[in-house]
Amino acid sequence: MDALATALQDSALSQLLRSSIWLYPLVNTGHVVGIALLFGAIVPLDLRLLGFFQRTPLQHLANTLVPVAITGLVLALLTGSLLFTTRPLDYVAEPLFAIKLALLGAGVVNALVLRSSPGWKLVGVAPGAPPQRAWRLHGLLSVVLWLGVITAGRLIGYR
Repeated sequence: MDALATALQDSALSQLLRSSIWLYPLVNTGHVVGIALLFGAIVPLDLRLLGFFQRTPLQHLANTLVPVAITGLVLALLTGSLLFTTRPLDYVAEPLFAIKLALLGAGVVNALVLRSSPGWKLVGVAPGAPPQRAWRLHGLLSVVLWLGVITAGRLIGYR
């Protein structure tokens, strides 16, 4: 693993990102924008799953916010991968990085399990329809997991 991380850190892409006055900040900004899109779209949907905004049909929110969240996730993953190339040796040795990746994986799995649950496309369409108990759990877990990803990522920056 160290050999791969060393090769990545010595790559032309890594050197370009570390040496460019503009490229690294732009990639970092893209990462923040991706996180903002993801979290900004997921929280209102999770709040609806928790029982807030019951006048708004769940499916209406999902139809709008899920594509935004997916776009944010893809942007954050792409830019995060580029940021990783700048210091892979440091990141693979950092326990918080492993925690961040585990939380990120759990957040994605949680979303996929929810989206594949029976009745996702049918239940909660009508305004005022309370979400299923399991969906409330997914909503709470989602908020906790994505806050954990953000927190771990910020803590990495301060170590």
